[in-house]
Amino acid sequence: MFIVVGLGNPDKKYQNNLHNLGFTAIDLLAEKLGVSIDKKGYKGLYALTTIKGEKVMLLKPQTYMNLSGESVVSAVSFFKVPLENVLVIYDDIDVEIGKIRIRKSGSAGTHNGMRNIVTHLSSTNFPRIRVGCKPQNFKGDLVEYVLSNVESEDKPFFDDALSKAVNASNAFINGEKLDTIMNRFNG
Repeated sequence: MFIVVGLGNPDKKYQNNLHNLGFTAIDLLAEKLGVSIDKKGYKGLYALTTIKGEKVMLLKPQTYMNLSGESVVSAVSFFKVPLENVLVIYDDIDVEIGKIRIRKSGSAGTHNGMRNIVTHLSSTNFPRIRVGCKPQNFKGDLVEYVLSNVESEDKPFFDDALSKAVNASNAFINGEKLDTIMNRFNG
């Protein structure tokens, strides 16, 4: 089984925020797969489908960003999914706008949602897709920035990055090796 998690905040007021790029990626992946993320459970909204004989869960934690780990650990524990089959998609201030970075494992960095997931899973050994939202010459409050909406002039760059994230996620749940996916989409 695979679990693909997109991070974000559940209220409508956050819908177009940079901090909700993970939710947006999951919604786009669900659309590509022809499923609806409309089931409630595991402290989130989710969809279940089957791809090449493997169950796949798409999960949007509804705990708010900083408590995302509660939802992730609930689903991972219930389904007994190995961490190498849990893919987390989230916004990252350290990656340039329009780019994605895929990693097999690693620290949570400055991302509070990822910190909470690492704490709840007691591990950093799970793959992730970081969707870049690093502004040029940023000077200001980080929280205020990530809770701001995507600017219209940046939308094409985010659309491109989200498309890459969706295609990389789709390759992952279709059984493609993570090294191959990283070589194709990183850079």
